[in-house]
Amino acid sequence: MGAGVEEVTDEPLYRDRACGIDIGKAGMAATIRVPSDGDRRRRAQETRVFGTTKREVLALADWLRCWQVPAVVMEATGDYWKPVFYRLEAEGFECVLADARQVKNLPGRPKRDPSDSRWLAGCFERGAVTSCFVAAPEFRVIRLHTRYRRALTEERTRELQRVEKLLESAAIKLSSVLSEVHGVTGRDIMDHLIAGQRDPRVLAQLARTRARAKISQLQAALEGAEFFTADHAALLKVMLGRIDRITAEITALTGVIERLLAPFEEQLQQAESMPGWGRRTAQDALAETGPDMSRFPDGGHLASWAGRTPLDNQSGSRNGKAKAKKGNRYLAAALGETAVAAGRTQTREGARYRRIARRRGKLKAIVAVGNTQLNVYHKLLSNPGMRYQDLGPDYYDRQRDTRRQIAHHVGKLGALGYEVTLARIPDPEPHTTQAA
Repeated sequence: MGAGVEEVTDEPLYRDRACGIDIGKAGMAATIRVPSDGDRRRRAQETRVFGTTKREVLALADWLRCWQVPAVVMEATGDYWKPVFYRLEAEGFECVLADARQVKNLPGRPKRDPSDSRWLAGCFERGAVTSCFVAAPEFRVIRLHTRYRRALTEERTRELQRVEKLLESAAIKLSSVLSEVHGVTGRDIMDHLIAGQRDPRVLAQLARTRARAKISQLQAALEGAEFFTADHAALLKVMLGRIDRITAEITALTGVIERLLAPFEEQLQQAESMPGWGRRTAQDALAETGPDMSRFPDGGHLASWAGRTPLDNQSGSRNGKAKAKKGNRYLAAALGETAVAAGRTQTREGARYRRIARRRGKLKAIVAVGNTQLNVYHKLLSNPGMRYQDLGPDYYDRQRDTRRQIAHHVGKLGALGYEVTLARIPDPEPHTTQAA
């Protein structure tokens, strides 16, 4: 028989006084939970509704001060949390942003703002909420610029593709000859088309530098220019004008970003030392993560936050198809570019990309190399002055040969009756200025 039922004392709450806020576009519901005046073992709560304007948020702050509530939690829904979070943070409150997946309400519960705020407050006081990463105030401004630059770049890419489609619809096969339609040669040809020139021989003679070796091919590709009407020319002129305006805006925006990130030149150079990374990628990554790597316990946490780790869907003994988890989409976009660029290099990361791409496909390789790059990125920024030093494209071959030799010698000693315990000899002079 059992020893009987024994009385236990409940574990103390993570937060003695807490507030949960469910935020909408124009209004929010806030619930405070504090110790009860009648019985200290019980909890008292109150829910109030506020607007999201400055005056209403300050009224919420005054109400929280009256109840001596030092910390608030809110769900990360859209961008509506930002003005409330930033205002309360400036008022001296500890603000915690909760991932929607952590604080998902139970099925069957009423889905209303007051009940959601009470649920948030209850989860928060029990310590069931892990704070999401929120950028420092100065990097919130930098993020706006880098993210807008990426949006403009994507819009310019779409416009470039529209130009190519327009030329194809007019039977001009320029893109089949020139690797860069919008280079010097391609742009000069399009300008002459807009001006009314239709002779393929004259247009082909506009080729510059390496394109002059393709003059005969250009002439053949431009023989359909008689289908290029004045209406095509007017539309092409509008498209090219928009491309030029976007390019000028991107250039101006890049100058602002350079000025804002000038105090973090060391971190930018550290990131640029990695294979596949350029100046713009380093700026985008630093704007998203900030220079303080202590906010991420290790490189694995950073990779998980960025969505560069696989997500296994499992039910019982069945393993579902693994896929990349959701994370910071701006950093993920930059890592997709750097992973493909690194895959073309003769480096350890290039070898990793090619090995995985052969066996599991390019998408898996992009995620895996992005994971590796973020681990290196975390290591670099955690050690000022450190630069990336590549381990070589034969790194995995050397590792495989080393494992084979170890297994061979351990097996031989085991056959002679010895029990082998392996321990790596520490490096007497560790390299403190290298990362790979």
